[in-house]
Amino acid sequence: MALSPFWLSFFLVFSIATVNAALTAQAFTGTYGINYGRVADNLPSPKSAVTLLKAAKIKNIRIYDVNHEVLTAFNGSGIEIVVGLGDDFLTEMSVNEDRAMSWIKENVQPFLPGTSIRGIAVGNEILASKDRQDLWEVLLPAAKNVYNALDRLDLTKVVQVQSPHSQGVFANSFPPSSCTFKEDTVPYMKPLLQFFSQIGSPFFINAYPFLAYMSDPEHIDLKYALFQSNRGIYDAKTKLHYDNMFDAQIDAAYAALEKAGFGNMEVIVSETGWPSRGDESEAGASVKNARTYNNNLRKRLAKKKGTPYRPKIPVKAYVFALFNENLKPGGTSERNFGLFKADGSIAYDIGFTGLKPSSAASPLLSFKETGSSYTLVFASCAAILLLIF
Repeated sequence: MALSPFWLSFFLVFSIATVNAALTAQAFTGTYGINYGRVADNLPSPKSAVTLLKAAKIKNIRIYDVNHEVLTAFNGSGIEIVVGLGDDFLTEMSVNEDRAMSWIKENVQPFLPGTSIRGIAVGNEILASKDRQDLWEVLLPAAKNVYNALDRLDLTKVVQVQSPHSQGVFANSFPPSSCTFKEDTVPYMKPLLQFFSQIGSPFFINAYPFLAYMSDPEHIDLKYALFQSNRGIYDAKTKLHYDNMFDAQIDAAYAALEKAGFGNMEVIVSETGWPSRGDESEAGASVKNARTYNNNLRKRLAKKKGTPYRPKIPVKAYVFALFNENLKPGGTSERNFGLFKADGSIAYDIGFTGLKPSSAASPLLSFKETGSSYTLVFASCAAILLLIF
């Protein structure tokens, strides 16, 4: 029996989507990851960071460059890494695929497969940056050249090409169903989304309930931002209820994608977090709120549940950040997003163990440096052994 043109088209689209899903690298294991930023001069060594992450059973990280010491330290760790192609490289990458090839051969290929590099983030929050509008038109060709170079090296099944966005690309996001992309970004965003759709890459968004709350603390319920019990909001168009802002921000991204013609694209949160300190003008920045947000976020992600609008797609997110970073510019909050302090101790207790004991908790484990490696020291067990012998 001959198939109608409709069914032929349906099966063609379905087959292409299936092939893309099978052949495209997946850069995220599970639902929880963390950003390992290093804009600081007082952080533990990369090997110490590996020890910390393994103890916390964190399997996914993002870094913002391709630092060779870091990539070497993660060799054999099993932790999956998304590396960053910095904004300053985009222009040269956009005009020359050979330049992209050289960059990958120097900074990615030599570390595979021992270091599990699973993605390359091309730029960061480019299409929301009014200061770098010169980069808007080079973002897509740069991403294409990076992908084509990976393809020539037969690495597209291993390394995913992606590009994270800030919420500044949206014209509005409340209620979630009303969200659309800003008009001036659409000529650049839609072709970028088309390319990522073709190669099977998700949409990456940096979602910060903290920033929304800080901008309007008089009208936004802090409990709504912190995953605490609250009245929530009701989206009349979708007839969906939201009890936390994090889910609402993700569904706003889904709504914008749907309106742009990419309703099947997955949304992954590339950054989210809450600072433990801030200036007087940075409402909500405190240890108490940071602990509450990150603890509740961790519990929420552990459930592997979707959002009200996409209930069957488990939410995945990278927390910002691993360490407090003392050289970051901006307000005090910018230097205090870390789950850990610069000395390796926990900034507050959400169930992780630091590299050294902290007044924030009484961990059962501490880490003692021995040369270039770290060994676990069970202090309580040692005390017992001393008593016995």
